[in-house]
Amino acid sequence: MAATPSTHDPAEDSAPATIVGWREWVSLPQAGVPWVKAKIDTGARSSSIHAFDLEVFVEDGRDWVRFSIHPWQRSDDDHTELSLPVLDTREVRSSNGQVEKRYAVALDVVLAGRTITTVMTLSNRDEMGFRMLIGREALERGYLVDSSRSYAGGRPRRAVRKKNWGK
Repeated sequence: MAATPSTHDPAEDSAPATIVGWREWVSLPQAGVPWVKAKIDTGARSSSIHAFDLEVFVEDGRDWVRFSIHPWQRSDDDHTELSLPVLDTREVRSSNGQVEKRYAVALDVVLAGRTITTVMTLSNRDEMGFRMLIGREALERGYLVDSSRSYAGGRPRRAVRKKNWGK
């Protein structure tokens, strides 16, 4: 019986996993956003960000999406507009069980000092506790979640944290 080829890379075993807590502060360098509070969710396959004013357009024969984000959890201040190529559209089942069609884009995220490019779905997370959710697809890149911890990757100074609460 022939051995099945492995997709496991033994080199990954030598690199220690980066520990993150159940919630972390991340940054979005493409958007010029230094801080967004994200929920680390091992129960979610994909990552998601609160996006609004979505507008699909064609550039160089490819679909792109223009959208805005609010980086602060309890404030609409400092919205940022981005335009990114659409990777695909996905049907995603939300935490309340509803299936919705979402655009998916590739977005650079700095999580616990490491930059990863991850697929991010665009969704209205206005009623959710966090503007961003980091799912398993992103965490599979060498992260280990310690659910007893928060902000294992560090957090911004107090003035930034207060702004997140609309103060």
